[in-house]
Amino acid sequence: MKAKPKATRERTSKERAKAFTGVQALLVFPSEEDRKATLDLMRRFSAGVRYAYNRLLEGQTREELKRQGSPLCTRKVAPSGLTFRLNTRYADDAILKAQAVLDSARERGEDPRKVVFGGRKLFQQLKRRHLSGKPLKRLKRDWRERRQGLLYSRGDRTKGGNLNLRLFVKDGALWLRINLGDGSYAHALVRTGHPNLSALVGRVYASLPYNVALSLREGKVYATFTWEEEPVPLVAKKENGVLAVDINADPYHLALAVVSPDGNLRRHLTLSLEEVDRAHNKGAKELLLWKIAHQAVSLAEQYGTAIATERLKYLPKGRRGDGLGRVFRRKAHRFAYASLLRKVHSLARKRGVQVVEVNPQDTSTIGMLKYAPLLSLSKDVAAAYVIGRRALGFEEKLPRGYERLLRDESFRGHVQGFYASKVQELRAKKAQERNPYLRRRLSREIGRAKRHLALLSSLQGSPGSQREVTDGRNSPGVNPWRVLRAGLFLPLLRSTVPRDLSPLKALLHRGAWEGWGSSLGPHPGGGPECANVHST
Repeated sequence: MKAKPKATRERTSKERAKAFTGVQALLVFPSEEDRKATLDLMRRFSAGVRYAYNRLLEGQTREELKRQGSPLCTRKVAPSGLTFRLNTRYADDAILKAQAVLDSARERGEDPRKVVFGGRKLFQQLKRRHLSGKPLKRLKRDWRERRQGLLYSRGDRTKGGNLNLRLFVKDGALWLRINLGDGSYAHALVRTGHPNLSALVGRVYASLPYNVALSLREGKVYATFTWEEEPVPLVAKKENGVLAVDINADPYHLALAVVSPDGNLRRHLTLSLEEVDRAHNKGAKELLLWKIAHQAVSLAEQYGTAIATERLKYLPKGRRGDGLGRVFRRKAHRFAYASLLRKVHSLARKRGVQVVEVNPQDTSTIGMLKYAPLLSLSKDVAAAYVIGRRALGFEEKLPRGYERLLRDESFRGHVQGFYASKVQELRAKKAQERNPYLRRRLSREIGRAKRHLALLSSLQGSPGSQREVTDGRNSPGVNPWRVLRAGLFLPLLRSTVPRDLSPLKALLHRGAWEGWGSSLGPHPGGGPECANVHST
């Protein structure tokens, strides 16, 4: 169970330099002229961000971009024909926004030259040219608002709050004064019932700084006010262990595992999210997600441990016509993993609970292959346990039984025969299938079977590295965990995501391939019972 801890790259609450609190509000313009002037300023600011981004890619510095006479700051048409007519503060904020986008793309390992302002998803939808009428108009409006509807201004303590976008109280109402950059101002009423409104008004009276970001959605202008707060001292740290969190779509629940500092499992439980799925509106859904987040953070406080989660990116949710079926798409679209993780992280910061994010690579696979049969855990709790151990810096070594199994030529031969037969069977079905959606699904299954076959074929004599690297780099050689998943789940357990993983316990300890047929079921690739094995 124990293994030597190692240093891993992870985001912790110690690395957070700033903690922000915010208020969202709708802006109501009594004057239509003020509204039009604000929209024009937002358009010019958004264009300035794109201009600054391209110049930063070319190697220009922030000082060069915001100097007097540059296209961002000048009020006259520049020799290049570009002019954004922004004051110095707006220009500097546009440069900072562009730099943030550039840094984010580089951190994610993406090509900065391929960043799409306005959203790649909307851009791809426009390129498809598959809509007309009202849906097309709505899509173009959303694209235009995302691309042109931004205005941002940082707060300044020396200026008593925010110089360009300043809040003030008049006749018991909160107003926003918008500096248009030409010596004139626009005014808008701030309408919100946000619970942090009193804290924001307190900052206005105390002349404390606050940041303001304006955005355009469905023709309405919204404002987001944020300010920095002193970070809460940590009371629950990784030195005391971690509470690992794994969110699962099917069944829809939260798997929690309390892992001690030595890497052992202290407690595990699950919190159902089915009630969230049944919520009658978005507000009720948000309240239920906050309730679940409070339960998770309270458990971490009870044990004095940090919270460990996966560092997840966007997960594909499918689309109509992809052949995955309505049931899968419904489960994927209800999967509120990002919203729940944001709430857990936000609440943990406010309560002084350390947050650790780890690389999600192969956590479910290792959990199902190693800890689910070894400790009689469900696959989801086992995955949470792996997340917790990874957050503590422990390596996951391949059990000796699995090492022997991967070196067994008869095992590899039988599994390769299973997938070779599977490819032929799927090709025959595809040739007879007339439904294009089902043909697409069969094509995906054929491709998956071929990848598994290639993975097994590449394993010649050695299982590759015995270690599971937690810092995101691939181990030298073939990944043994993925070879085992391909060789054990579908051929032996008759499912790509099996629920009952207890039959693997004998292989995990002994690697006794010869006794499988008599004790646990048919040999992979052989026997009449394997004829009707399908991917699930």
